[in-house]
Order: sequence, then C-alpha cells, then structure tokens
Amino acid sequence: MEVYLDNSATTKVRKEVVEKMVEVMEVEYGNPSSVHRKGYNAEKILYESRENVAELLGCEAHEVFFTSGGTESNNLAIRGIVHGMKRYGNHLITTKIEHPSVLNVMKQLEEEGFDVTYINVDRQGYVDLEELKSAINDRTILMSIMAVNNEIGTIEPLDEIAELKQKKDKFYFHVDGIQAVGKINIDLKNINIDLLSISGHKMHGPKGIGALYIKKGTKIRPILYGGGQEANLRSGTENMPGIVGLGEACRLIKDNFCEYEIKLKALKRRLYDGIKREIPDIHLNGPDIDDGAPQILNISFLGVRGEVLLHALEEKGIYVSTGSACSSHRNSESHVLKSIGLSREYIEGAIRFSLSVFNTDEEIDYAVDVLKEKVNFLRRYKRR
Repeated sequence: MEVYLDNSATTKVRKEVVEKMVEVMEVEYGNPSSVHRKGYNAEKILYESRENVAELLGCEAHEVFFTSGGTESNNLAIRGIVHGMKRYGNHLITTKIEHPSVLNVMKQLEEEGFDVTYINVDRQGYVDLEELKSAINDRTILMSIMAVNNEIGTIEPLDEIAELKQKKDKFYFHVDGIQAVGKINIDLKNINIDLLSISGHKMHGPKGIGALYIKKGTKIRPILYGGGQEANLRSGTENMPGIVGLGEACRLIKDNFCEYEIKLKALKRRLYDGIKREIPDIHLNGPDIDDGAPQILNISFLGVRGEVLLHALEEKGIYVSTGSACSSHRNSESHVLKSIGLSREYIEGAIRFSLSVFNTDEEIDYAVDVLKEKVNFLRRYKRR
C-alpha cells in the first residue's frame, strides 16, 4: 500500500484540474494579450479563473494577482511594500517561525538597511501578542505573519493581529496563507489583511502557479518589469494552464470546503489517537490536537532519528517529512522546533505528517501499524 502523508510539501493534482489544464493547452491556447478571437477567449478564461480564486478568498477579482508560486507571492508582498513605502519608514516585523521565503527576504532586507524585528512564539507556536504590540513603532511599514505554520500547524490569531494595525497609519499586514487557504476558513471581507499569498500545488493544483491578494489601495511596487501584465504588478506572459488549474482547484475547494474540513480533522484525530495508543514515548509538537490546522500533525518519537524513521517508512510505501520541504535536504535543525523550545532530542526525532482529503481510514491504520513496527525496531537497534 502507498500512503502519501507529505501534503504540506506538495499535493497530487486533481483529475478535474488536469482536464482543465489540458483543454487550455490543446484548445484555448491563445495569449490573453492578443487582440484576435483566440486572445479574447484566453482573456475570458483568465478572468474566470481570477474570479474562482477571489470567491475562495472572499475578495474581489481585481484584487487577485497571479504569480509563479508561494515564494514569488511572498517576495512580491514584502519587497513590493517596503520599496513602495520606504519614505514612511524602514521597520519590518515578522516572527521567528516563518517560512524561508519570508525569513530569507527579511535577512536580505536587513543587509539593505532595513530594521527587522523577529517576534517570539510560545511552546505551541503562537505569536506573543504583547511583544508584537510593543514592537510596532512610528517607522513600522509592514508586518508579515503566516496564517498556519507549515511544520507544526499552529493557526495564528489573525483577527487579533490585524487589530494592531490601528496603532499606526501607513502600515500593512501581509499573511503567508499558503498552508491555510483551503484548510481553514479565511474570509478577507471580514478581516483587515492587506496582502495574502497562496500556492497552487498546496491545494491539489499544479506547481509553478500562485497568487497574491492585494487589497485595493495598497501602495505596492512590482519586482518584475516587462509587458505590464497583471495590472503592471507582475509582467510576463500569463501561465494560462497553471492559472486555470489554480482557479479550478479553488472552485472545487470552495464547493466542498465543509466536507473537506470535517474529513481532514477526522483523519488527523485517527492518526494521532492510533500513534498515542500504540507507541510510547512520543511528544506532540505545536498546538493541542484539536486546535491546530486539520492537515498537519508533528510528533517526536524519542530515541529515534527522524530522517532514519522517514526512510524506514518509505520502504513500506509511507511518505512523510522531517520538516519544511524547502529545507528538508539540509542537516540544520528546524528553526521552528527550536523556536518553540524543544530540546535537541525532541527535534531529532520529529516527523511531520500532513494529510489530504484523498487519504483514507485504511491508509491511516496501515501507517500506524508500520510506525509501531519501525519505531520499536529502531529503538531496540539503538540500545544494542
């Protein structure tokens, strides 16, 4: 049996999405900028896809801008704002557990002369709201905080964070929503977020496509220049197959959101309960089981190295990860697990399970059985 439990790294593209993409590549393959009929048809498809994304996010279609993926969306949000707002200040705020596509941009901006504050989190990964509030000053122009942590599944209190914007004018709030959209309810009509990043391949869409929500009136500059596509914010001929795939993936999630959320929560609970029942000396990393994102479960197996367990599970057709896929090939410890105060032993034994609606109860039960077998074997082997 093959059991794919690494959906936070990437997801399987849905059949319906593939069919839409093939149609655009084989039939409606025109350039949206062309003035003939093929171009007009492509432009219409482009708008329909933008509407599908907007309906899932709860915003207007003209506030959705397509990019090449989550990394570009985060870069455009951060760099676009700081260079559009630098005359108002040079102070940025983020947290210590952000994705590398945010943290590494912040580090580069520090080298360029910007002042960055990295906010602490507690042992469950929640941002310290008092520290965050105190960090905002007259020079602050941007706050970038992820909605759902990609390693431990913490859901940050976006409503409370957004309220802090009232402390200062000319101050923007960017949310990395890449692990959140489609998994938890985010309605941009009812929360004061200025920018939000999404990625197609995290929601059963294709790789190489993403989007950035930019609230109307936000002062932002492009980071790519060219033909002026995407309202001059993201030049380059549009990736029509990718855009259509993202739009279709968003439509399917919107139509089935409640069903998907219930299923993910049930699968996560089944997996956790099975591990807890069958395997001693484990530790849940991050929020309580019912409080975190429904698709992410991070557990440390004491006395076992995570990467060794990962490959032992792979031999039985089970695919998991030891952390963010963007840094999983490195030997450094997880900055997220270090930031929530875990010891080296707990960090070394950590495994991230990330679920999708395509997983089944049978797959979860099989994964628990194999985990029990492999953890027991590796612990005995280590004691020899």
